[in-house]
Amino acid sequence: MTEYGRGYGSEPWHPEDPLYGDQGSSGGQAQQPQWDGQPAPRYPQQQADPYAQQHYDGGWDTQGGQLPYEPYDPYGQQQPPVDPYSGTSPDYYATPDAYPPPQPQHLRQQQYQQQQPPHPQQQNPQYPQQTEPHYGEGDGAGDDWRAEPEPREPEPEHAFFAGGDDDDHDGNEPREQRRAGRERRGKKNKKRRSGTACLVVALVFAGAVGTVGYFGYDFFMAHFGSAPDYEGEGSGDVQVDIPDGSTLSDMGQILQREGVIKSVGAFTEAAGDKSLQAGTYSLRKQMSAASAIELMLDPKSRNGLTIREGLRSADVYKLIDTKLHLKKGTTEGVAESQAKNLGLPSWANNSSKLKDPLEGFLYPSTYSVGGKTKPAAVLKQMVARANQVYKKYDLEGNARKLKLDSPMQLLTVASLTQAEGKYKHDFVKVARVVYNRLKPDNTETYGLLDFDSTVNYAKSQSTLDTGSVDNLRNFNDPYNTYKFKGLPPGPIGNPGEVALKSAIAPEKGNWYYFVSINPEKTLFAVTNEEHERNRRIYEKEQEKNKQ
Repeated sequence: MTEYGRGYGSEPWHPEDPLYGDQGSSGGQAQQPQWDGQPAPRYPQQQADPYAQQHYDGGWDTQGGQLPYEPYDPYGQQQPPVDPYSGTSPDYYATPDAYPPPQPQHLRQQQYQQQQPPHPQQQNPQYPQQTEPHYGEGDGAGDDWRAEPEPREPEPEHAFFAGGDDDDHDGNEPREQRRAGRERRGKKNKKRRSGTACLVVALVFAGAVGTVGYFGYDFFMAHFGSAPDYEGEGSGDVQVDIPDGSTLSDMGQILQREGVIKSVGAFTEAAGDKSLQAGTYSLRKQMSAASAIELMLDPKSRNGLTIREGLRSADVYKLIDTKLHLKKGTTEGVAESQAKNLGLPSWANNSSKLKDPLEGFLYPSTYSVGGKTKPAAVLKQMVARANQVYKKYDLEGNARKLKLDSPMQLLTVASLTQAEGKYKHDFVKVARVVYNRLKPDNTETYGLLDFDSTVNYAKSQSTLDTGSVDNLRNFNDPYNTYKFKGLPPGPIGNPGEVALKSAIAPEKGNWYYFVSINPEKTLFAVTNEEHERNRRIYEKEQEKNKQ
């Protein structure tokens, strides 16, 4: 047994022989080693395949003779005949896949220059179906020493799909070279897949960073950056209504919605710790926040028109005429002719008994009225403000709860509370007196309100001396509550928020009478006798004040 396998021959051929070629199964014919008579270096790490066919041309017989047997055919098996012209076995033509064509000399030289070592275990390409002998019998070896055949390689994919190597291959390289190539391609494929995965991760990360950056920028600008703002003092004219109780941010939102300022942030920054009042302002479009703040703080620029609580509509008309330098009665005429076009709610009473359909809808507040503002525009602002407040306090729903016929009646109760109550802290009790007197079963006033305020409204006056009760009962006017039971046809003034809330939620009690002694003291009574005692107290208090 030799060092390179179980075959005959004293020494193996020299592996660096230029004629030593590939003996793999890639299609090249095994090349014949030439013996130079010198001992060949041994390579323990390489194991020669005893089945690899060697073609000899006489180089093995150092004596000049032909060996009587094939060195790697120890049992003397007959070699297939070789075609003298082509150098291949005739069986090649019958089974071309089993017997590949011979390899040209220039390819053998090229393979030698590449110095690729052969695979240690190679099969004889000319005998692919030869049954390998079972060695080891009788020499102590109890198993087959042969290596397991390598699995058949799958058909190669196109380079586009498989991520092929950049190197060109013609299928004639040694197996070790092909294996090294596969390893290189595998590494490259892994690198390509790794690179693709990295690219996908990078794109996702970039998208996430972009999204976070976009919203982060908005968040930063909203909280830390300068808010967008217009430049200059703006142009045109716009009326803006700021409701009572509005915060600085609420004001900014209203101004932004009306096109006065560009952003709420710019408005709040410009306002700082300045105090702005509710009311209606005459401003301009696209003003800088600082200009808007300055105009709202300047009384001359603001042209404020203040309507106090409880003021009658007739008095409001006079104030508007004076403010706009109009002829007396101009605004009252506009109110009469355009009442239906000023935005009154659907539940507003249009009875012919009403003295003024706008009574109760010119909400008390401060309004900005410019020199060129039209009376109708001012009235619209006041009606719009009233609608906003009345919707806030749900006059329709609360009227049903109080068993009133309509929201108009609830508004009338509020106007009576405003007119009869001298001081706001008494309004909740005054409103209770109104509801108690409206009861049909009361035996004190028998369903009559008996309020001087209604007589004064009917006579367009304001006095404490309205005459005797007997004379008042003969005064024929629907607003005369000494003669007609129940509520008057409509409000007798424009109530404020406190009177409105008191009419919605009056204090509980059985009072039918009241008299104000001084700003700190109002006396309420259940019976007429008790009320007469309270009146005497009031008269004494008035005498003291005259002295």
